[in-house]
Amino acid sequence: MRPGAVALAVSCLIVLGAGPPAPAPPLPARMADTGGGTQLITAVAPELSSTTGTVSWWDRGGDGRWVKKGSAPARFGANGLVAGASRKQGTSTTPTGLYGLPYAFGIKAAPRGTAYGYRRVHRDSWWCQDDDSRSYNRWSEPRAADCRAAEAEQLITYRAQYAHALVIGFNYERPVRGRGAGIFLHVNGRGATAGCVSVSEDAMRRILTWADPARRPHIAVGTTSGKTAVTGL
Repeated sequence: MRPGAVALAVSCLIVLGAGPPAPAPPLPARMADTGGGTQLITAVAPELSSTTGTVSWWDRGGDGRWVKKGSAPARFGANGLVAGASRKQGTSTTPTGLYGLPYAFGIKAAPRGTAYGYRRVHRDSWWCQDDDSRSYNRWSEPRAADCRAAEAEQLITYRAQYAHALVIGFNYERPVRGRGAGIFLHVNGRGATAGCVSVSEDAMRRILTWADPARRPHIAVGTTSGKTAVTGL
């Protein structure tokens, strides 16, 4: 490059008004739907095949702006993510979509300051995943007679993962048999999940003390690109 070419290029950029791009608005502001509340959790992976990503939690102020209140590394299903409407039970995939958060639970006591309804796990606490049970995709305590133990989770046996958790409202209001049951935001185990979203115990405790059911928080699960991009939910 000849002497002075760099300076000339810079001066041209200035004349044309070019400069650093404006910062993108916060992720919730780019979403088609945030659930109508003023709190939101985003769980985002780079690709559908990813087993790791990031969970962030956001507040919407009176001026309509979303402010990130925290974030943490996250884990997803061992077989990545899949559109919630086409998910099948037993595939170890995390369903994408926008979901409510009905209530919290845990083996340990609720962190101080938790506003969510919090259900303590006991030895006879189960989550039924039996397609043939009337308790499908529901907490069952004790285990329902029509819910086979082989098709249910005894919650207390997952001491690390269910130290603290939030129920994700996937397939919850009107359960479709075979689509999946027991999808939670919970504490990390040893690796990828069976379809849930997980974070560190510290992050889970921070989320529980932040979340306010009066502000109708939702969770948006998706990727950073493609048809399942969080911004397209």
